[in-house]
Amino acid sequence: MPADLVFRDVRIVDGTGAPAREGDVAVEAGRISATDGAAATGPATRDIDGRGLVLSPGFVDTHTHDDAALVAHPGLEFKVAQGCTSLVIGNCGFSAFPAADDALGATAAPAGSATLAAFRAAVHRQPTAANAVALIGHNTVRTAVLGPEERRPPTSNELATMRAAVERAMDDGACGFSTGLVYTPGRWSTTDEIVALAEPAGERGGLYATHIRNEAAGLLTAIDEALAIGRAAGTPVHISHHKSMDPPNWGRVPESLARVDAAHAAGQDVTLDVYPYTATSGPFHQYVDLDAIDLDFAARTRIASCPAFPRYEGRALADIAADEGVGLDEAVRRVLGGDPALARQVVSITTAIDEADIEANLRHPRMMVGSDGIPDLRGNPHPRLFGTFPRVLARYVRDRAVLPLEEAVRRMTGLSCDRFGLAGRGRIEVGAWADLVLFDPATVVDTATYDDPSASPRAWCAWW
Repeated sequence: MPADLVFRDVRIVDGTGAPAREGDVAVEAGRISATDGAAATGPATRDIDGRGLVLSPGFVDTHTHDDAALVAHPGLEFKVAQGCTSLVIGNCGFSAFPAADDALGATAAPAGSATLAAFRAAVHRQPTAANAVALIGHNTVRTAVLGPEERRPPTSNELATMRAAVERAMDDGACGFSTGLVYTPGRWSTTDEIVALAEPAGERGGLYATHIRNEAAGLLTAIDEALAIGRAAGTPVHISHHKSMDPPNWGRVPESLARVDAAHAAGQDVTLDVYPYTATSGPFHQYVDLDAIDLDFAARTRIASCPAFPRYEGRALADIAADEGVGLDEAVRRVLGGDPALARQVVSITTAIDEADIEANLRHPRMMVGSDGIPDLRGNPHPRLFGTFPRVLARYVRDRAVLPLEEAVRRMTGLSCDRFGLAGRGRIEVGAWADLVLFDPATVVDTATYDDPSASPRAWCAWW
């Protein structure tokens, strides 16, 4: 019987970090059937001439907010165009289950997703273009149980109900428990509450993924809290989109990584992810106190999505203020004015990260890559939604030599699959699922910008 597909004369970068090697890779029934000369001698239904090209495992976006996009945009064009074949959803404490209002607006779950099993059934009603594995989000669980009384601690019965929701999700196949401690209602929770909810994730082989409580002046304290939660809960820790925000705090990423390294040296299981951009993005209302507007923050911010006032989308707050003849503070109030439900859907983009800190992150051996993109395609989203993975390959591997190609691929494939439980994926080896990307390492490049965020990457040859 001929193989279904054979990649001939490719440069194999296999996801382990091993040196690239020349060879052939055969695929049968969706799995890799040969990775050596034996593939070249046999017939194939389809031959791909891969001379001059790299074949790697499909990339894993370890930090997405694509929960609802799995249903709303099942083609996931903004991810597969980057070579992503697997996604981790449910990050920053916001998941598609149990059903509740979602503070991220654009990532709200399909109605009726009371459990992960129900959400999975909704996703499986139509084919999707990528694999997905889910975290259960603390903010979603807390809102579902406590309702609008979010500032108070849960009662013992409420905490037990929240813990049962985590247990149910893990039993349904979640890969862990996530928090977003800068967001409401997570910001009102205590460390002890998080420990109690992270425990069942660890007991069932999952991890604790966290958008830590402070990524600016309080970065080191927040890292210490995340590590303490992992130790107390007996749960591996994954620190989401690691960074040191705002100019006064730039250059502190090496200090933060030193805390992580010390914990690792002491036996704690800790990993991280990063996105390769100097601007952050997220739900604008979560970052703004209308009674004490931070004008420096506003001056570095542009509006990505604004359903109530589409004319503001893609524009800097400073330009909005100038055009309308108002101060920055009033521009912020106008953007968040009108219907409160629509105001909760405003997404902002803020320049906040130092390039040297990005490079320090990317050099770290336990650092993975996650886009953190918000898939609200109505406005001008952050270009990381469309360009994260080719940007790593073009800017940080080829142009700046921050890390070698084999290591970059390992971080974006094998390491990520191991961390998030994507069994049988992330490596080019016999028996693995044939999630594969074929690309030209000399020309691959991201083209998405803040002004044209949906521009597709160039020099992808194909993905499977």
